[in-house]
Amino acid sequence: MSTVQSSAPAASHSATRGQLNGILFVGLFAAAVTRLSALPAIAGLGISPLIVGILAGAIYGNALKDGMPQSWAAGVNFSARKLLRIAVAFFGLRVSLQEIAHVGLAGITVSVLVVVSTLAIGTWAGMKLMKLDRDTALLTAAGSAICGAAAVLAFESTLQSKPHKSAMAVGSVVLFGTLSMFLYPLAMHAGWLHLDTLGAGLFFGGTIHEVAQVVGAASNVSPEATHIATIVKMTRVMLLVPVLLFVGFWVSRSRGAKDEASQAGKGKLAVPWFALGFLALVVVNSLHILPDTAISTLNTLDTFALTMAMTALGMETRIAQIREAGPRAIATGAILYAWLIGGGLAITIGVERLFG
Repeated sequence: MSTVQSSAPAASHSATRGQLNGILFVGLFAAAVTRLSALPAIAGLGISPLIVGILAGAIYGNALKDGMPQSWAAGVNFSARKLLRIAVAFFGLRVSLQEIAHVGLAGITVSVLVVVSTLAIGTWAGMKLMKLDRDTALLTAAGSAICGAAAVLAFESTLQSKPHKSAMAVGSVVLFGTLSMFLYPLAMHAGWLHLDTLGAGLFFGGTIHEVAQVVGAASNVSPEATHIATIVKMTRVMLLVPVLLFVGFWVSRSRGAKDEASQAGKGKLAVPWFALGFLALVVVNSLHILPDTAISTLNTLDTFALTMAMTALGMETRIAQIREAGPRAIATGAILYAWLIGGGLAITIGVERLFG
């Protein structure tokens, strides 16, 4: 009897040590990814550490996964789930209400119209035209509509979807967001886009996927356009909160409908707490409670935590699962990209005329 009792704490200690080793391993991997993404050849393309993290993690997870002890898997899962939620909440320190007010109703209107329309079109096109499952369609739409990989991470946590579905959505963000970095400035300088400084800022910030990609593209136009585009982009990031709350409500209703036998399941609302944390930290940033140095440090740590989460998701991703729906997910991303260019331009011109 005493042998059984003593073995339980030992097993628990071993599991905890394995989880900590897994988290440390992901952290070291993410540190290497951060250094890699800082290389001029990669940084010059506007590819964030988050993107490099999921790609490097997927390569490791599929080619060298047998080199990691099985007990470390719990640490990888912690990084891809719980650490992810914390990191998404702290993303709110990058947004302030003052910056959003600076672009006025024009920037807010463009952001809302682009986000809502892209989510609706992406979900419909993904599920109805490409025959994707709901989660993959939503993740792909969220990455295009809101803030690229960070939105995919937030939706993945709310939907509790499989890692390979997030990897497919991130692949779409990488492909079309990187294309925008080169295509948008080229179109401006070639005279294909007849937009003034405000219009360029609204269009770039309202339709390009990642924050880094927005800055990279708009910096080839003018400093003023870059400033406006960045604020509009962060306004789209701000919309992550109401969208996640709506999706959480929708998911909980769907689950309740499927499980009519469970009365408790019907009434339970899956509110993503990290979305509320995001909103709270936006308020903290807006009130200037923390010094700028503290905000900068926290943002750096948050980027690293997000990189860890993406790396861990990559490690859990299996290429065989991506092959099944990969082309259809990319096709959905292409449909959304066409909408962001055509529809986004129409929205930008219409809003600028309305408020200009």
